Amino acid sequence: MQLFLFTVDPAWGRDVVAAGAAGIVVDWERRGKHRRQAGEGTQINGDTLEDLVRMRAATDGRLVCRVNAAGPWTAREVDDAVAAGADEVLLPMVRAPDEVDRTLDLVGGRCGLGILVETQDAVDRAAELARRPLSRVYVGLNDLRIDRRSDQLFRPLVDGTVDAVRAAVPVPFGVGGLTLPGGGFPVPGDLLAAELVRLRTDFTFLRRSFTADMAGRDPFTEVPRLLAALADLAGADRSAADGRRAAFVDAVERAAAPVAVPA
Repeated sequence: MQLFLFTVDPAWGRDVVAAGAAGIVVDWERRGKHRRQAGEGTQINGDTLEDLVRMRAATDGRLVCRVNAAGPWTAREVDDAVAAGADEVLLPMVRAPDEVDRTLDLVGGRCGLGILVETQDAVDRAAELARRPLSRVYVGLNDLRIDRRSDQLFRPLVDGTVDAVRAAVPVPFGVGGLTLPGGGFPVPGDLLAAELVRLRTDFTFLRRSFTADMAGRDPFTEVPRLLAALADLAGADRSAADGRRAAFVDAVERAAAPVAVPA
């Protein structure tokens, strides 16, 4: 499973990639995001073109630039990302195939194009979207939860939603995010990692939980440890894998259950 780190810190990104991560994500998505995610406590980055240039100079790992959702600004953002050396552009909040088709035309083969399936419209059209020549497809659980007006982040991983999208996607598929073995809340990260392995996830993201858990730790120790843990999960027998799946579903149900308030 490939790991992609969200960062604009050149030294940190260089070390994490050198330690075994596949690449870096520079995040330009913010149009409408504060309004959409108001009160959600989610991460909204302020990365810039200069950050992308700096990260390209820092590492030869795969460099991905998440742009804003499709709009009149997309042509300029794609041109800027390509000029700065991005290997891929990642298009968020996809709802319809024509948004993807227009962006593919703008990319014009100059780099890869991945999409984020994080709306119910995109879930419903996953098979149609996945027929496009995409570099990757990622299911974004936070925005999908918001789009569904749900308060249960991990529900799509247990109600069949992610399984259905996975079955429709022939290109590299991603979902969720990981931190160090032993971390993760409210669902233990080890169980989430096992779920990603069960889904045959090709890649996932390392974001703020990973960065926080790495404080004071050596990436040249911890990234290989995380990759080794994923390899061990992939090699587990059917009985152990089924047990972890049951434990994951139970953890999701418990995380969603209302907290009892003493009388």
